Amino acid sequence: MRRLLRWGIIGGLLLAVACAPRAASKTRLVIAVQPTLAVSEVQERAQPLKAFLEQRLGPNVTVEIYVPLSQAGVVEALRFGQAHVAFMGPFAAYLAVERANADLVLAEVREVIHGDQKVEAPHYFSYWVVRREAPYTRLADLKGRRACFPSPVSGSGYIAPLARLIELGLLPKPERGEADPKAFFGEVLFAGGYAQCWEALKAGQVDVTIIAGDVPEALYREVLAATRVLEQQGPLPSHAVVVSRSLTEPLRSQVIDALLALGAPEHRGLMRQFVSGLFVGFQRSDAQTHLGAFKAYLQATRIAFTERITP
Repeated sequence: MRRLLRWGIIGGLLLAVACAPRAASKTRLVIAVQPTLAVSEVQERAQPLKAFLEQRLGPNVTVEIYVPLSQAGVVEALRFGQAHVAFMGPFAAYLAVERANADLVLAEVREVIHGDQKVEAPHYFSYWVVRREAPYTRLADLKGRRACFPSPVSGSGYIAPLARLIELGLLPKPERGEADPKAFFGEVLFAGGYAQCWEALKAGQVDVTIIAGDVPEALYREVLAATRVLEQQGPLPSHAVVVSRSLTEPLRSQVIDALLALGAPEHRGLMRQFVSGLFVGFQRSDAQTHLGAFKAYLQATRIAFTERITP
């Protein structure tokens, strides 16, 4: 009798274990981020955002922040399903759509300046400027003169301005290779940033430069107060959220909704410290809407992607 009782107890315990509900396995959501800072610093800044998304997506989703060593690595991660979501600048986002068959789903809305008005928008413009006392009244007057660009791969400070020169007929559209500003200007300086180009213009080292509506407002206002605008180009796209085709429903929509919630005033700081100090929110978009103009600039100038691409 005791033996039967003992085996009955053991059998009951085994049955209880077998029938107990198993812990649901968690779904991994991998978010890739362009490596603009040291990997450890990006990971540290991402922790509050990671916690926010996990809280929004529920206990069965675990969020991982992936920081490849290169921007091309972000594109490849999307291409091969190693990342499901990516925060990207416009050039990298364009490549993700074209080469990784990814979908652009959200555009960043930022505090930018259009002309002299501060606005919240997913795009901005950049401007050719000369000193107020300079004799030039149009870009054509600057043939053979000295120009400063912030970077040879800046979208707003180089790619779009060269496309504008081509559009105005001042620079030949390249049939092969990249557009060359030296086909119009006598000297070309790449100073490393908008502030550095402004210093070069103030010092009389160049005759014309570029300023963009997404630089710090104090710098923008200082430049515009002391210069004249000859031309502008745009719209230029802000950052974007791109998702892999491997991110399926319902998680796909849940992720998009969670990211849209970051636009609430109490949550904006999560993105401002992580990706963009001008962040206001996200809005739904697609590649044609957000990157259509930028794609045209690339096609006009034939400028190729490099790891130095900046927004």
